[in-house]
Amino acid sequence: MLVLVTGSSGFVGNQVVAELLTRGHRVRCLLRPGSEKKLKEVNQVEVAPGDVLHPDTLTAALKDCDAVIHLVGIIREFPGRGVTFERLHQEATQHVVEAAKAAGVPRYLHMSALGARPAPADPYHLTNYLADEYVMASGLTYTIFRPSVIYGPEDQSINLFVRQIRTCRVVPIIGDGQYQMQPVPVWTMAQAYALALEKPETENRIYEVGGPEPLSFNAVIDTLGQVLHRWVFKVHLPVGMMHGLAGYLGRFAWFPLTTGQIRMLLEGSTCDPGAFYQDFGLEAISFKEGLSRYLD
Repeated sequence: MLVLVTGSSGFVGNQVVAELLTRGHRVRCLLRPGSEKKLKEVNQVEVAPGDVLHPDTLTAALKDCDAVIHLVGIIREFPGRGVTFERLHQEATQHVVEAAKAAGVPRYLHMSALGARPAPADPYHLTNYLADEYVMASGLTYTIFRPSVIYGPEDQSINLFVRQIRTCRVVPIIGDGQYQMQPVPVWTMAQAYALALEKPETENRIYEVGGPEPLSFNAVIDTLGQVLHRWVFKVHLPVGMMHGLAGYLGRFAWFPLTTGQIRMLLEGSTCDPGAFYQDFGLEAISFKEGLSRYLD
């Protein structure tokens, strides 16, 4: 197949592109000018200059494609730069969907988020939900993935704590650390995207994706310490204090959290991923084993 990948130069995108190439697909990557250096397989793919926020650039990018994998998304807004959940989740999805329909692309794979749901919900979850609804109503043959935290080499979440543990062994934790998540390795997600192109039973389905079992945030940090062979000192910070700091400083890129991210963290990110592993025939990899594959 000839597959267009949006968000191909990102953490997940690079893994998806590599997996598609391994399975013999031709890959075309939609890239904004200047992003080529972030794409690891740039010499093995077709590059289509364009931007999901500029629908006029999508027509040429989708020409003759058999499928499109839409991975563009953000976890944090910067409204002053035009980087908002509404634009990058809803508008971008609408542009790609409509361009795919116009080009006659028969297969559409979509990255959403675990917890996507209608209002009342955090804007991150709400805009992902509305994008999902648009995809499902489009008439395209779709598969939607809603993952928990995705981790692996070069991720921007778990690796933050890896660096802290390696440098000072002190990890600040918001609240009691009992809120839960189900981290899933990036290579599992990449395999799923490639396999969805080959498995008709995954068509017109939404899959919640996570690791084999929920882990408290405390357990996530403890597991990191075990894999890194480091003793870790966890410092629990009051929720109210952190919420106040994020409300004041969250608009600055250098501050690590926004109030929305704190709300979602405390809410947790867990699911029953049984249907995902069964339909795709993939192994559910424990967090410790997944970390050991690249941190040991």
